[in-house]
Amino acid sequence: MIKRILLSASLCALPLFSFAAIDPGAQLYQQHCEQCHGGSVSKAPQLSLLQIMSPSSIYRAMTEGIMMEQARGLKASERQLIAEHLTGQPLNGGGEVPLPQACSGADAAFSAAGNTPLAGWGTDLRNQRFQGKLHTSLNLADMPGMKLKWAFAYPDAVRARSQPLVVGNTLFVGAQDGSVFALDRSSGCLRWRFETVAEVRTAIVLGDQKPGSDMLLFFGDIVGNVYAVRAATGELVWRDRPDDHPSLTLTAAPALHEGRLYVPLSALEVTAAADPEYACCTFRGGVAVYEAKTGARHWTGYTIDVPPQEVGKNSIGTPRIAPSGSPIWNTPVLDLKRQLIYVGTGENYSSPANGTSDAIIALSMKDGSIAWVQQMTAGDAWNMGCETEEKVNCPPENGPDYDFGAATILAQTSTGKDIVLAGQKSGDVYALDPDNGGKILWQQKMGRGGIQGGVHFGMAVDGDTLYVPMSDFDGGPRWPGVARPGMSAVDISTGTVHWFTPAQDICEGREFCQPGLSAPATAMSGGVISGSMDGHLRAYDKKNGKVLWDYDTAQTYTTVNGVEANGGSIGGGSGPVLDGNMLFVNSGYGIYFHMPGNVLLAFELAP
Repeated sequence: MIKRILLSASLCALPLFSFAAIDPGAQLYQQHCEQCHGGSVSKAPQLSLLQIMSPSSIYRAMTEGIMMEQARGLKASERQLIAEHLTGQPLNGGGEVPLPQACSGADAAFSAAGNTPLAGWGTDLRNQRFQGKLHTSLNLADMPGMKLKWAFAYPDAVRARSQPLVVGNTLFVGAQDGSVFALDRSSGCLRWRFETVAEVRTAIVLGDQKPGSDMLLFFGDIVGNVYAVRAATGELVWRDRPDDHPSLTLTAAPALHEGRLYVPLSALEVTAAADPEYACCTFRGGVAVYEAKTGARHWTGYTIDVPPQEVGKNSIGTPRIAPSGSPIWNTPVLDLKRQLIYVGTGENYSSPANGTSDAIIALSMKDGSIAWVQQMTAGDAWNMGCETEEKVNCPPENGPDYDFGAATILAQTSTGKDIVLAGQKSGDVYALDPDNGGKILWQQKMGRGGIQGGVHFGMAVDGDTLYVPMSDFDGGPRWPGVARPGMSAVDISTGTVHWFTPAQDICEGREFCQPGLSAPATAMSGGVISGSMDGHLRAYDKKNGKVLWDYDTAQTYTTVNGVEANGGSIGGGSGPVLDGNMLFVNSGYGIYFHMPGNVLLAFELAP
């Protein structure tokens, strides 16, 4: 996905060396933290990961969490200085956000009775993101009647990237401060709060759904930990880090089937490469498979099937290591018929680029071996060294950074033909043949593309219709051409575009406001719902693309926490969720030059 060190819409963590002489937090970091987080300890998250955490989660880790022993000699004020230096944000700078009132009486207990919960981020194992009668009584015609019922303020947050999960009477969602919250579906009161090491930006996935079973929830944090907690209580069952790489991050929800959890692996090593003394690069993407109940790790299937090795040195003599990269930023598809896992990969981090970057890869569900690869953009090697003046670690390929950030989709045409659908940051959409080595059946150029352009986080399918949200955020002069942000409907058999509804620029100069659809879309009976980087949530008619409902989420709300909170851009990997007669959506994407916000909104169909 996007690899910039920008932390929020208005705050940027500057390089450490520029702070050292004037910032006591930088001096404390160098003295007490840099030795481990600079790369000498394999499991210690690198600076690039620490910089996108919230200040409260870093402070909490040093005070009562995983780093408590290492920080024992630091005063509280020193821990605060380190947390604020790393994140570029004041600790509780916006004031302490209280938690909602605890659920009480008959409402206190978790109950799983209700609509069928989503099977995962993509609604089902095929990632089609269609939420129909099993999940909701709503259809497109109901959308104009939706009214805001309650709003929840995420504490210590400028973004909300974890897609909610509703099970019975409870909504589960992760937060930037490292919390996972269990809220009452109807009122927003608090059932429990679980605290992790770092931001939870993945969706929450439900395990065994049999009545009376010990239901577990699964998710990951941005420093690479996988968690299983009890849905009823929030009690930790197991935690593991599936790879020792210090830049490991988990950005997409796992997939779950028959007691096995399939966890996609990515890394922000691409950012660490901005340092000329960093030996770039050693990470390779993959899917780690767990026994869901116990946390026992079965195997990891890598997108690059050979370990990296030294292939030369950069201009200052630092080792250059390859092949590397091909991260997986998206939730896997599980093809039970063919026993295959479909994932999309990102670019290589170092040169030479190999054949599995910017590709759709099929891995065996049995052992993770590569069954087939269809590469869309060859020769794409890029890292943040390309954005520095010296470009010491920049690969000679120098991009264009055309990841598959959006998840692949397994669909079936009206004639019974199975196809794999994929959207790329280049602005291209593809249909592949899973029975013929991923052969391209059709390709459609639908957007300009760019570092935040093209198809960003997720498409959706309803029958023979593929909904394609197009971001095409301005990425600068490197990606020239006309941007085409908006929503399209495409025939999955032929790639024919039925309609395109452009995203009008209604920002009127508002800072960090842009047209463009970055967040994943959600299909429903009669149409599709999608959030935009201008803060609007819109419902489009399946027949002609007409917008039938438009709600501006970028406003101020009185929340169940008892404080005011703000909406902002709708982006990241979280899309709208439908359950019964309610709709839930996050608002706020204060990162990568977008409008910050910190609210979860709950809408209900007015009687």
